[in-house]
Amino acid sequence: MKFSRFICVIALLCLSFSVLAQEPEGEPTKNIDNTTALWIGYYTKFRIGAKSFYYGEYHIRRRDFAANMSKLYLRFGYTYLFTKKFEVTGGIATPLSWSKYQGNPEYDDVVPEFRFWQQFLFVDKLYHSKLYHQLRFEQRWKRDYLKGSPYELDYRFRYRFTTYIPLNDHKLKPGTLFASLYDEIFIQAGKPITYNHFEDNRLFLGLGYIINNELQMQLGYMWSFKHNGSPYDYINTHILRFSIYHNVDFYRSRSR
Repeated sequence: MKFSRFICVIALLCLSFSVLAQEPEGEPTKNIDNTTALWIGYYTKFRIGAKSFYYGEYHIRRRDFAANMSKLYLRFGYTYLFTKKFEVTGGIATPLSWSKYQGNPEYDDVVPEFRFWQQFLFVDKLYHSKLYHQLRFEQRWKRDYLKGSPYELDYRFRYRFTTYIPLNDHKLKPGTLFASLYDEIFIQAGKPITYNHFEDNRLFLGLGYIINNELQMQLGYMWSFKHNGSPYDYINTHILRFSIYHNVDFYRSRSR
């Protein structure tokens, strides 16, 4: 039963990409820009109580591979572990975005953004692999790079399916090399959103290594396909991602 659900999810993800690649009959041709990027991320999950955790994400994102700064991404949250297979997280995020119009007096070089966010994470197993279903909701106050632009509120809904597959062992434990695969779909809504309700689709394939019970690393390729300012303009981004995951159990250390 679990295997059949897994196959259905993979089939739906493949279908979503095939739909994106098709041109609607009678519609103008899509204009797709190809770009490259480098994303470096540091993820933290610190246990501070029996079922309580501090959660953090800190990213440096550069465009044109590594030539220009794109974003400094800071996400903070509190996680409550209901069971080993279900947890809820909520918090704030404060991304800083670098404009492409650096030095132009009509535009701000860096624009801050503010978000509230909530997340539901479901964990399951399929044979030796781990499966993650992540639902994330965001309320975003954003503005344009043009100086004096007002902040507007919109909403984003994200679903990500992730699997970790051990390669040199039957379990995900220290010393294990594993394959990491995920697909994440982004939908947005709100007054500022007119035609571009589909915002992004990110597909990632990489390798990870579990150093010890506190540290793991992942390196891989991510493909992002998203809107770019009009109904028929899109950005096709090829991204190299390197991430460090850091888990510390302060609660157990305190209880000893």
